[in-house]
Amino acid sequence: MGLSEKLKHIKLVRSVIYGVIGCITYPGLALINKIKITGTENIENLPKNNVLFVSNHQTYFADVITFIHIFCAVKWRKKNTLGLPYYLLNPFTRLYYVAAEETMNGNWISRLFKLAGALTVKRTWRSEGKEVRRGLDPSDTRKITRALEENWIITFPQGTTKPFAPGRKGTAHIIKQCKPIVVPVVINGFWRAFTKKGLTFKRRGSLLTVNFKQPLVIDYEAPAETILEQVMDAIEQSKKFMLKGKHHLISALDK
Repeated sequence: MGLSEKLKHIKLVRSVIYGVIGCITYPGLALINKIKITGTENIENLPKNNVLFVSNHQTYFADVITFIHIFCAVKWRKKNTLGLPYYLLNPFTRLYYVAAEETMNGNWISRLFKLAGALTVKRTWRSEGKEVRRGLDPSDTRKITRALEENWIITFPQGTTKPFAPGRKGTAHIIKQCKPIVVPVVINGFWRAFTKKGLTFKRRGSLLTVNFKQPLVIDYEAPAETILEQVMDAIEQSKKFMLKGKHHLISALDK
């Protein structure tokens, strides 16, 4: 285990990283833009382990950073709001997130975010800008299952910021194996407010929305394809939602 891997498992290190990142990013979420949070009542009484948050994905880093802010605020008994960020004095650190290995090793900023609890995995079907089909890496699976034993995990089943991209079966296999509480999350507005990496602004004054839905009722014995379909419906990224909305068109025109 490398030094960075050891450091990110130390609570004090994670707390400092959350405090630094939180202070830097709070204005962009709550002051320069507006954030609307709903459904935090669905996460207030969750157990401290074996909880998997599944979400659509719009930027590399802003999405995860926002989740960290919200979970820390909920720890301080805030409901559907961030308020003043004093919650960063004692942040919620039993949290990891799944991220592509190549993304997290890109530069010093991404390496810093890696210390915030990144579980780096090899991309299933994309590597260095090229389409590459791979099977599920057993070492990546073990990494996630071990983290679930004592923590919450955020994962983005699509593995890309492209709206309505197909989900990856790896998420369903993790659900079947670990039988976690699965909380779907739907976010929007981040693609409008931030650039793709989520570190610089594209449009100020945007409305950022984060909706935590009720935990899914899952038949863990169902085929992986069925579970994945249920997850994609819950995060509103399945084909039927693509036909309902114009997000993909608006996003293309906005760029």
